Amino acid sequence: MLDFNHRSLIAERINSLIDSSLVAARAVTPPRTYLGGSRLGQPCERALQFEFAGAPKDDGSDFDGQTLRIFEIGHALEDLAVRWLRGAGFDLYTRKGNRADGEQFGFSIAGGRVRGHVDGIIAAAPGQLGLAVPALWECKTMNARNWRETVAKGVVIAKQVYAAQIALYQAYMEASVPGICSNPALFTAINKDTAELHHELVAFDAGLAQRMSDRAVRILQATDAGELLPRIATTRDFHECRMCPWGQRCWGLPA
Repeated sequence: MLDFNHRSLIAERINSLIDSSLVAARAVTPPRTYLGGSRLGQPCERALQFEFAGAPKDDGSDFDGQTLRIFEIGHALEDLAVRWLRGAGFDLYTRKGNRADGEQFGFSIAGGRVRGHVDGIIAAAPGQLGLAVPALWECKTMNARNWRETVAKGVVIAKQVYAAQIALYQAYMEASVPGICSNPALFTAINKDTAELHHELVAFDAGLAQRMSDRAVRILQATDAGELLPRIATTRDFHECRMCPWGQRCWGLPA
């Protein structure tokens, strides 16, 4: 009798092995011990506090193999974007000295308890673009729906968490790369479904950077004092709460 399910069975088995390997590798990766600058634009300060404190996630909320594959594909696409921009005439630095073993550009404040790592620094660009340098470069990969929204509305409106990251990074990189907050950042968005590219300039927003810095201070101070910051919502069915990996833990604690 012919086994018409053979191909699907082998695919499932191979994918299971791949996903198990990815999950196992993540399990032995040392946890982050600092508050990531790329995360500070997330809307709920209590969720950020749980993340910073290393609070266990709710059962079943850890990243599965498919999600980890999505993350790795995103990183690979960002590496391609670096190559494409360099080929187009950008002098783009992703590590100090532009060496593979060079230290990644970034910042560390509050005794190393708040850190950020930038995707790149543009030192020069094709003259016809009129791009002021040095400029921060940040790259994100998105599905088609999110990419179209970002193109239509701009990153500042469509993806406020990315806008917050850009502003904070511009502010804190100024000390090591003078002039970087005076020049607009270049934001690149890659459509993972179609390989379409979107680029836009993002002016430095000092007020946004200050608000994100103040948020980091609140999270550090509350955690040190053993105090819980307010949750974002008053009902458990709020959309951010439904997606939160600490949702059950949070709603089992005082408001």
